[in-house]
Amino acid sequence: MPTPPQGWPVSPHGAASSEVVAPRTRTTRSAPREKGANLPAVDDDLTTGGRVLPITRWGTPVMHAATRRVEQFDDGLRTLVRDMFATMEAASGVGLAANQVGRDLAVFVFDCPDDDDVRHVGVVCNPVVELPEGKERNLDAADEGCLSYPGAYETLARPDHAVCRGQDLDGTPVEVRGDGLLARCLQHETDHLNGIVFGDRLSGRARKKLRLQHDDLAPRYPADWPVSPRTGPADEDDEDEDSEL
Repeated sequence: MPTPPQGWPVSPHGAASSEVVAPRTRTTRSAPREKGANLPAVDDDLTTGGRVLPITRWGTPVMHAATRRVEQFDDGLRTLVRDMFATMEAASGVGLAANQVGRDLAVFVFDCPDDDDVRHVGVVCNPVVELPEGKERNLDAADEGCLSYPGAYETLARPDHAVCRGQDLDGTPVEVRGDGLLARCLQHETDHLNGIVFGDRLSGRARKKLRLQHDDLAPRYPADWPVSPRTGPADEDDEDEDSEL
């Protein structure tokens, strides 16, 4: 999101970033899943035990082309999803698409709160997002960031509700309805799988500001981040850090 716990580096404005950016104080991965949360089928063991992978950056071809549909719902897919959950957690994200770890495959994972702070954890293959239209369409302007362009945030208006339909890891149809940060996450991650980064949705002036922020902080993020941790002095507000998509 879709910036993070998916998106994340701290927003300079102290607001939630849309690549899914959520204040860490809202939810933690150790928190129990809320009853009634709208969760696509995902085995608990898929959210742990994975291998942390380097996050692919903007400018890499796989980030700017539509991904291949998932056709084989096999052990290889489950291994990838397990590694994506591990990578998302290591990067403090709330959402992560497969092409953000260099895989040309239409699948994303998320661990993200909605507008009521209900935590949603899941995986969606071959996602399609449906957005409100007409009088039902309300835009939410908030800072958005991206794990694949770490450290940079810019305001982006997106619809405050979204419905994402796709398939789970068994190929069974699933539907995720989200508002607030979750709605932003669903849009952000589905965009990724269609070859769209959130910077593509900004004006030229806003994108220039985003690039300046990124270039200033880029030295703090090693090429294989988050395999290698972010460097530099700890920030006073790291404990209340926003999450990225």
